[in-house]
Amino acid sequence: MTLKIYVCIKHVPDTAANIRPLGGTAFDESVKFIMNPFDEYALEQALLVCEQQGGSEVIAVTVGKESAAVTLRTALAMGADRGILVKRETYFADSIETARLLGQAIRRDGSPDLIFTGKQSVDTEGMQIPYRLAAFFDMPVVVNVVAFSLAGSLVTVEREMEADLREAIEMVMPCIVGAAKGLNRPRCPTLPGMMKAKKKEITIVDIADLDIPNDSHAVDLIGLQPVPDRGRGRILEGNPQTMVQELLRLLREEAKVL
Repeated sequence: MTLKIYVCIKHVPDTAANIRPLGGTAFDESVKFIMNPFDEYALEQALLVCEQQGGSEVIAVTVGKESAAVTLRTALAMGADRGILVKRETYFADSIETARLLGQAIRRDGSPDLIFTGKQSVDTEGMQIPYRLAAFFDMPVVVNVVAFSLAGSLVTVEREMEADLREAIEMVMPCIVGAAKGLNRPRCPTLPGMMKAKKKEITIVDIADLDIPNDSHAVDLIGLQPVPDRGRGRILEGNPQTMVQELLRLLREEAKVL
């Protein structure tokens, strides 16, 4: 079976980076950027399916600035066949606008059999894209997936739930899968893969070329602020009554939460 598999990835600051706001919605973008870690599991699963289904194609899709092409090259080096960059001038976009841009770009490119995403992004953590894509394409969706199998057109997944439980779900393609940590072990780009990635196609799509209304977003980012320094933890000493009295005093006089 020949499948057309799309993987939605995001170009995000490294989780170890020190993000420095510059006023308004700007931040120091000289920090290291990487592929969103949850998207690595999505891409790996797409590549595994492609290896099992000969002749299938994996297309990595992202929305971002032109610099996001670096992350697309990483996806190509891992094994994706080609990439699509929906270029925008600002870093932040809400989940409604992002999902519409991804959906329009995918629909413009072809008819998807499978769409993989990460369960969330590590920067904004909106956790909305898989669901909004499912609404856009009118497809079934399962998120937080930690096990995946494909037999014919039937997709069987397991998703993690609360209390260490798992739920098994069957879907018929086309469908959308939101990958979680533990689904697989993402491969690292090899030197031959990186060399091949330089020759693979990245299609750059301008937002103006997509059918997106000007009021497509519902959330406006007002500004960025650094997380306040909470200071060091404090160890209370003495008998239980003394420690409780001191804790109450600290909560009332210093933390001012009582």
